Amino acid sequence: MNSMFRCWVALCAALLAACAGPVVAPVAPAFDLTGRVAVRFQDRGFSSAVHWKQNGGSDEIWLTAPLGQTIAHLQADAAGAILTAADQKQYRASSIESLTRSALGWRFPVAGMRYWVFGQPAPGMTLTAIERNDAGRIMRFRQDDWQVAFNYAATGLAPSRLEIVSSDANIRFVIDRWTPGPP
Repeated sequence: MNSMFRCWVALCAALLAACAGPVVAPVAPAFDLTGRVAVRFQDRGFSSAVHWKQNGGSDEIWLTAPLGQTIAHLQADAAGAILTAADQKQYRASSIESLTRSALGWRFPVAGMRYWVFGQPAPGMTLTAIERNDAGRIMRFRQDDWQVAFNYAATGLAPSRLEIVSSDANIRFVIDRWTPGPP
């Protein structure tokens, strides 16, 4: 009877695992991407090229003008965030999102985007209204105050474009080159 009970438990566990849905691959601890960002906020707009290096708990982001001049350099880790403007003036805050809101007028949701650039929801944020395509790939969802929609290149596994909308900003983020970092 004991071995029959173990077989029953194993069968139930296998059936439950099969019903759990697709397994989400873990997010790489580091990446390096280049792309473009366009932001509409209040009655204004902002656009630039982006170079983002993410390494575990730290981010380094360059926002640059069309001819390559740095508009803003953002650095963040567990200790806080620093924005260095083109005139070398520095601004500090607890996070990039609060820093960009106070210095630039719009929120750059880096904490969520670390995962969204992989086409995945961010852990620790409320997830609602998730939509998938016929292949099971996530096409859009809502996390906290952000509505996130993905466009994928025909051959790419990660999104090539994100549309990120909140109550105060509309962000279009295009990924031109994406490289996972070392494990």
